Amino acid sequence: MNDGPLIVQSDKTLLLEIDHARAQDCRKAIAPFAELERSPEHVHTYRLTPLGLWNARAAGHDAEQVIDTLLAYSRYSVPHALLVDIAETMARYGRLRLEKHPSHGLVLVSTDRPVLEEVLRAKKVKPMLGERVDEATVAVHPSERGNLKQALLKLGWPAEDFAGYVDGEAHAIDLSEDGWQLRSYQHDAAESFWHGGSGVVVLPCGAGKTIVGAAAMAHAEATTLILVTNTVSARQWKEELLRRTSLTEDEIGEYSGTKKEIRPVTIATYQVMTTRRKGVYAHLELFDAKDWGLVIYDEVHLLPAPIFRMTADLQARRRLGLTATLVREDGREGDVFSLIGPKRYDAPWKDIESQGWIAPADCVEVRVTLPEGQRFAYATAEPDERYRMASCTHVKTEVVEQLVTKHKGEPTLVIGQYIDQLDEIAERLGAPVIKGETKVAERERLFNAFRAGEIDLLVVSKVANFSIDLPSAAVAIQVSGSFGSRQEEAQRLGRLLRPKKDGRSARFYAIVARDTVDADFAQHRQRFLAEQGYAYRIMDADDLAAEA
Repeated sequence: MNDGPLIVQSDKTLLLEIDHARAQDCRKAIAPFAELERSPEHVHTYRLTPLGLWNARAAGHDAEQVIDTLLAYSRYSVPHALLVDIAETMARYGRLRLEKHPSHGLVLVSTDRPVLEEVLRAKKVKPMLGERVDEATVAVHPSERGNLKQALLKLGWPAEDFAGYVDGEAHAIDLSEDGWQLRSYQHDAAESFWHGGSGVVVLPCGAGKTIVGAAAMAHAEATTLILVTNTVSARQWKEELLRRTSLTEDEIGEYSGTKKEIRPVTIATYQVMTTRRKGVYAHLELFDAKDWGLVIYDEVHLLPAPIFRMTADLQARRRLGLTATLVREDGREGDVFSLIGPKRYDAPWKDIESQGWIAPADCVEVRVTLPEGQRFAYATAEPDERYRMASCTHVKTEVVEQLVTKHKGEPTLVIGQYIDQLDEIAERLGAPVIKGETKVAERERLFNAFRAGEIDLLVVSKVANFSIDLPSAAVAIQVSGSFGSRQEEAQRLGRLLRPKKDGRSARFYAIVARDTVDADFAQHRQRFLAEQGYAYRIMDADDLAAEA
């Protein structure tokens, strides 16, 4: 027994004592391969999963490093069977490889013949394969490259893809570096992606993921398709590319609900790409409109199912996924791994913060109590009504008013899920509100006014969760969210993380109704931020009033 902060259990859970002196070092060390499951006050629970271990393997970590980390930080002896399981799980990655063959085209090669025989007999795999080339090699139908990787992952034998990529149509793209330069982690992220061929880069919001995309484009020097969450994001990408690269206005097209421009660099929204007419995805043909050399997926954790299906056919194109979190609430992380590629680079939020590239954040959960009448109505309501009732209590609106007064003059966002609640708050505060029905031009006008300091208070719905660049934002007040969405919590905090000119910390308040499902969902949402090293302070609404 040593004085480590970690307890490693045979059921593949890791218990981290967060008050321990070595807890932060341990958290950083296990982050590449362990997933946080629960994060109450004193002990956080992580889990080892095959996908987590395979992502670590693809990012260059081997089983010996993982095992050494567990042995170094574990308080008790690590179960031997678990160590064997880690080694065997990580050894599964790469026993099957997709390669190019001089006479048979795309082939599946195995370094372990029994594994090849096993997958050849799988019903879903067999139709994707062609003739047997030799004992260790079988031909693959080129159109099945993505589907085969998905199927093999589900069988527990993830294939490494060495089949290469088409260069696509050449197009000169250089980084301008006029008065700026790539940060070290942006350079490392772009290099890791390029040498890996395809995959995902994980960086915190505000850390410059767009710049990593631009650096990848400069590597590829080819026509590029960029997929983004919304039109505002598309225009921010365009502005950033014009500022940071040699590209001109005429070389960048917008493919959205209002424009259908196809240029050497085309920025399309997920929404327009997944629009159906008479059951047909009319715009998916954009994937074939040019001989793309690179496809970039912004906020890859939000990738819609139809885009996954089309991406299965794009395996010969280099693919870069950008995200602040690989967490997907639909559980399709495996599809990101097999179709976009494994995680190639991951920079912990606290590491980027310590270098001064993102602002430190103070996270506060303000707990309110439902009034007696509302508590009774909540208790007798149908389960599917309870979250809205707890989220929209008028007590929260009163707390919002107190917080806005407390931070008067600081650029503040009030963020929520329910439009009627946001309309009421906006009216009480005399503030503009941005929601789904707000036209793009009006959204841009308000965001620009906020950036310029002409207004310092905005009420926003989930349309502002993703890819909205508001560097001046210093305070966010969350009144409701998408149930237990961890990815949403990360994105909302991310709105605040641009460094402040005066060095101040960002303030992120989550207002939560105690003794309700709102509190349960809040704890689930906070898991991701706890994994990144952010701790929530708990404050009672009555104490807040007294403090004011």
